[in-house]
Amino acid sequence: MREGGINKTQILKVLVLLVAAGVLSLLPDQVRAHCDTLDGPVVTQARQALEKGDVTPVLKWVKKEHEPEIRAAFERTLVVRAKGPEARELADMYFFETLVRIHRAGEGASYTGLAPAGAVEPVVAKADEALEKGSVDVLAKKLAGVVDAGIRERFARALKARGHAGDSVDAGREYVEAYVEFVHYAEGLHSAAAWPAAHQPASESQAPHDGHMH
Repeated sequence: MREGGINKTQILKVLVLLVAAGVLSLLPDQVRAHCDTLDGPVVTQARQALEKGDVTPVLKWVKKEHEPEIRAAFERTLVVRAKGPEARELADMYFFETLVRIHRAGEGASYTGLAPAGAVEPVVAKADEALEKGSVDVLAKKLAGVVDAGIRERFARALKARGHAGDSVDAGREYVEAYVEFVHYAEGLHSAAAWPAAHQPASESQAPHDGHMH
């Protein structure tokens, strides 16, 4: 089936790409702070590293210049956690806090402490699950549906308000409010999708674009 000459499958693919590239930039800070949780990937790997006595697996979470600090904290933690169950619990938490704080600092993000397990938003958990399973199909379909519903809802509201914009000043303001929300939503998705991936080859990430959707 075609809508305005565009295949519906193509529309879905565009929505998936928009979400994949930009959904995290549109989420609130607490969602992006996934690594601050006690069951997040940073702490999970930190637990494994402490059990094995090998700091190497967690070094990827920090910048190279911060590696000595993490190594030192890891060694101190191993010494203290050997003194008993209570000391072990405190030492482990010290290392988790140190590792996550430095990881966040490397991202240029603030750190306000570790969040309890289970604080991760469902969409973030699904993203982790996709990586574990080696397939993003389920996540992409779910997110595409969310964006499709979101943009259609804002469009419908703006279109309805547009039909009454000339009735009164208040009606005109309602239209402007709905219009701004609809346009900014679309603009935010497009801007995020147009932003180059951090690890793209230079020839791709530096390709110029004119700021318009093609």
